[in-house]
Amino acid sequence: MAHKKQTLGEFIIENQASFKYSSGELSSLLNSLRLAAKIVNHEVNKAGLVDIIGAAGDTNIQGEDQQKLDVYANDKFIQTLTKRNIVCGIASEEEDDFITINSIDENHGNKYVVLIDPLDGSSNIDVNVSVGTIFSIYRRVTPVGSPVTIDDFLQKGSKQVAAGYIVYGTSTMLVYTTGDGVNGFTLNPAIGSFYLSHPDMMFPEDGNIYSVNEGNYIQFPQGIKDYIKYCQMDEGDRPYTSRYIGSLVSDFHRNMIKGGIYMYPQSSKNPKGKLRLLYECNPMAFLAEQANGKASDGFNRILDIEPTELHERVPFICGSKNMVDKCEEFMKNQ
Repeated sequence: MAHKKQTLGEFIIENQASFKYSSGELSSLLNSLRLAAKIVNHEVNKAGLVDIIGAAGDTNIQGEDQQKLDVYANDKFIQTLTKRNIVCGIASEEEDDFITINSIDENHGNKYVVLIDPLDGSSNIDVNVSVGTIFSIYRRVTPVGSPVTIDDFLQKGSKQVAAGYIVYGTSTMLVYTTGDGVNGFTLNPAIGSFYLSHPDMMFPEDGNIYSVNEGNYIQFPQGIKDYIKYCQMDEGDRPYTSRYIGSLVSDFHRNMIKGGIYMYPQSSKNPKGKLRLLYECNPMAFLAEQANGKASDGFNRILDIEPTELHERVPFICGSKNMVDKCEEFMKNQ
């Protein structure tokens, strides 16, 4: 008889003891993210049927048009996390400032903050291409019992206690780490449960896929241009295959499974890079390192960067270790 697959709920409970702050709170937090993911997944899947796609008419803090589904996902994740009374603060790509959450007994006793990109790659929704949610979890640094401050959010990526993403694709998957490897769970929509489908996910050390928006080639730094040319040369195991979906979660997910490198470097148009450090790059970097990969801004480890603002942007190069090393070599010699 086939072995019964473990559900996400069972996996969280079973692995609670290996988590260094084993209080059950993190388990509840992951469970509330799981619940919100199911609700958002339901809406994403019927986005073609109802008037929920398209712009909402507002622009988020980054000046990007908010898609209606972005706003919906943002509301759902915030509502679910707030109701469960586990987090003391939330920062979202869609909110100008962080949100302070008081605990039920009004004593600000909760210990965790969550940073979230509720719907990454949302410009792909109306053409039925995968989108995702990215989340990052920290223990607060300010005293329990006081309201959260910006310092609770401006922590280095190396201080994350958990991070993950949900990819709403041909199947919906939740992939996460608590610093003890990376595991992937696939949603069975018939019964509404996530099952462990990808245990101990690992980046192959080498890969043959490079993911970058080559439309911006002319604006890239010389090191990136040189590395792209290297990827295209006909020698050894090259040329590599170019694959770029334009949804960070989907590109990262594919590269982790197949081996590859993802690049969103700085450019003359975006001199600091475009992706946000706190709720895009840090969680993905944490996952990459836990899966034997590497994440860099071209020169430094992403997880070592000291953030100075909530919506800070950084150049981002991430994926199979040897490929990221090679790209850094080109950056150094530019």
